[in-house]
Amino acid sequence: MTNDPLLQPYQLRHLTLKNRLMITSHEPAYPEDGMPKERYRAYHVERARAGVALTMTAGSASVARDSPPVFNNILAWKDEVVGWMKQLTDECHDHGCAVMIQLTHLGRRTRWDKADWLPVVSAGHAREPSHKAFPKVAEDWDIARIIADYADAAERMKEAGLDGIELQAYGHLMDQFWSPLTNDLDGPYGGSLDNRLRFTFDTLSAIRERCGEDFLVGVRYTGDEDLPGGLTKNDGLEISRRLKDSGLVDFLNVVKGHIDTDAGLTDVIPVQGMRASPHLDFAGEVRAATRFPTFHAAKVQDVATARHAIASGKLDMVGMTRAHMADPHIVAKIMRGEEERIRPCVGANYCLDRIYQGGMALCLHNPATGRELEQPHEVPEAPETRRVVIIGAGPAGLEAARVSAARGHDVIVHEAANDPGGQVRGASDRPDTAPRRDDPAGPMAFRGMHADGRDVPLQQLRGCSDRTGG
Repeated sequence: MTNDPLLQPYQLRHLTLKNRLMITSHEPAYPEDGMPKERYRAYHVERARAGVALTMTAGSASVARDSPPVFNNILAWKDEVVGWMKQLTDECHDHGCAVMIQLTHLGRRTRWDKADWLPVVSAGHAREPSHKAFPKVAEDWDIARIIADYADAAERMKEAGLDGIELQAYGHLMDQFWSPLTNDLDGPYGGSLDNRLRFTFDTLSAIRERCGEDFLVGVRYTGDEDLPGGLTKNDGLEISRRLKDSGLVDFLNVVKGHIDTDAGLTDVIPVQGMRASPHLDFAGEVRAATRFPTFHAAKVQDVATARHAIASGKLDMVGMTRAHMADPHIVAKIMRGEEERIRPCVGANYCLDRIYQGGMALCLHNPATGRELEQPHEVPEAPETRRVVIIGAGPAGLEAARVSAARGHDVIVHEAANDPGGQVRGASDRPDTAPRRDDPAGPMAFRGMHADGRDVPLQQLRGCSDRTGG
């Protein structure tokens, strides 16, 4: 038994989640032919084995042929996805980890020349700055077809044994109906907030009718677009209440901002040098206003902040998604009392940058992420002990030393400088670059709490970033 808030179970209707840590939906771009095959499965199973309570796959899985991904995503509109998702889900369930998937139709957030070159549809003609396709306005038959596509995809996920799904509603088609900036429709799906939300509630009703009440359904959505003329915070709180009162959803997964530009996307997924957990208090306001299961993730990098999010009642489940890319064994290390050995995520966003350049997500700090089939996260002992001499204590040399020592070898490291770190230390010591990488909250800003309830100042947490090798 433990009093650690992060290690307390959470009851989400009929599903018991064994702790309060989750991996939110994201797409590492590991699918093959649009399917989550061996590499994709190994990535999620590694984190399930290490103790995370809930892993959400895909970010997001496409529900329709006319929603072609702009990078490598799961194609949930294909029947063959059921077998692959079942294998992933069964293996994660073997480790006591729940599995969900995020489903979406991209609407205007795609290119015109992808996949089958079908017309891009949206609730209005406005071009998205990032992808630049000119969408046609969805007609009644488009809307009916896409609602059926959502229900079909949800049914496939239920058939695969998943615990539930969430629908994506920020920057994609669902939110394009919500926002007055992107909805040019008249009649039942445009104009008033009631009408702009109708597509969402019609979709949720279709999913419930197809999948029943024992299949968990949530929505990940923007509670404030932070754009002139867009959805405001008050709109977001009203939408949150309506989602709860509909009886059609089981949880809310709230974000803040917009993703139609690179700058907007960076505010939603903050990078190094930006404030940590910037939208946590906002998510807490949504939970306080709705008193409904609320999830959230946005640069929650460290355990102390995650613990504070749960202990203070801001969240019911806290997402540490990029953090689990840097170290999939966060929960295991918390349970062993080894928080100081967690390999930190510093928000470099190498993972995300590679996806948008057409590659798969890899981690600046952890070479085994995405390579679970070839490189173990827990280094096995070598059959024979040797003496290993490493020249240079830069990042590569230190990682080689760490792995060699973990394998049981006698390691000697030679370094010409007084301190280890190589070019990384040189960059961090330069006054013209170091402030850009710093947390703007300040060196003693409150960030979280220890397992014993003591507050953790940011300065103490920064010590994690000075440790090499995790």
